[in-house]
Amino acid sequence: MSSDVEMEDASGGGQATENGNSSWPSKGLDKGKGKAKAKEEENEDSVDLLPWVEKYRPSTLDDLVSHKDITATVERFIDANRLPHLLFYGPPGTGKTSTILAMARRIYGERWKNNVLELNASDDRGIEVVREQIKSFASTRNVFSAVGGGTTAAPGGYKLIVLDEADAMTTAAQGALRRVIEQYTRNVRFCIICNYVNKIIPAIQSRCTRFRFNPLEMDQVEGRLDHVIDSEKCNVTQDGKEALLKLSKGDMRRALNILQACHAAYEDKIDETAVYACTGNPHPSDIELIVGSMMNDEFSTSYNYVSSLKVSKGMAMADMVSGIYDFLMTLKLPPTARIYLLDQLATIEHRLSTGCSERIQLSALLGAVKVSVQLADKAKKAGHKAK
Repeated sequence: MSSDVEMEDASGGGQATENGNSSWPSKGLDKGKGKAKAKEEENEDSVDLLPWVEKYRPSTLDDLVSHKDITATVERFIDANRLPHLLFYGPPGTGKTSTILAMARRIYGERWKNNVLELNASDDRGIEVVREQIKSFASTRNVFSAVGGGTTAAPGGYKLIVLDEADAMTTAAQGALRRVIEQYTRNVRFCIICNYVNKIIPAIQSRCTRFRFNPLEMDQVEGRLDHVIDSEKCNVTQDGKEALLKLSKGDMRRALNILQACHAAYEDKIDETAVYACTGNPHPSDIELIVGSMMNDEFSTSYNYVSSLKVSKGMAMADMVSGIYDFLMTLKLPPTARIYLLDQLATIEHRLSTGCSERIQLSALLGAVKVSVQLADKAKKAGHKAK
């Protein structure tokens, strides 16, 4: 009898005591729940530590704020199970990578990472990678892929290879990729993402359906910024938000990065001055003072004033040229003076990009403004004589 009791106690998961309770805890569900809870808290902490660009990256095609014509076309391709090879190109921060990742989630559901090979410009993507890694991934068929919202299995479904910033690939690697694309079309679809489509060889362009991603409209950037501002409880003034939109230039990534940097540096209030100070761009009021001095003051006086202002505000000459260009677009100048000044601004910016001296280029800029003022005066005198 005693042996039978001991066997029953052992099968119950613990040694019995006088009270009938187990002397050690059995492996119940509490331990698993604790692990799951700790994992959830860890995931929440990791999400909070993410940059806002990744934290608020759209996860579905419906969440994308722009290029509805492109997303609608891609959705029709997916629903018909006739997805071609894709080529997304356009300026940075316009939603190319977000679109392809949302598309992958739409096709494969939660298993999308198992069916997608994503290579970025930071990866080694020479000809050996194309011949080995990409070719080995493309040569195997995907039997378990899901199409149509990631719910229904597609017999003989395809996998997806995403080549981000493909314009950094060498010509030899693109030539090897051309053969892989046409050889393994049954198994895989390629999505090639780049900023400059002219750096992609014509053989690859002809095998893909091309989509151009334009810079975002200001209202589209503003809508997404408002969502992030409300979620993060940022204290942004109206002029601060206008400065953010102006500096973003249709680039959502740049807008979010500037907003996060300003929120970290100026948590109390983010106004126009805070945005320009945080990014290092010249304030519009400083640009207005610089242009006014260049147009009205004597050469040496203006040169000394602009030089001292440049040093005290910590301005870069290239940023000053960009700010002067934006300010000149708001001025009314005769066509001859405007054309001459814009041509000189372009030349000075090119010289600065090649490493020329900022002091000499500042003198050249000041001289160009003085000449354009003379051209404007001549045009006005000619207009008065004509009358």
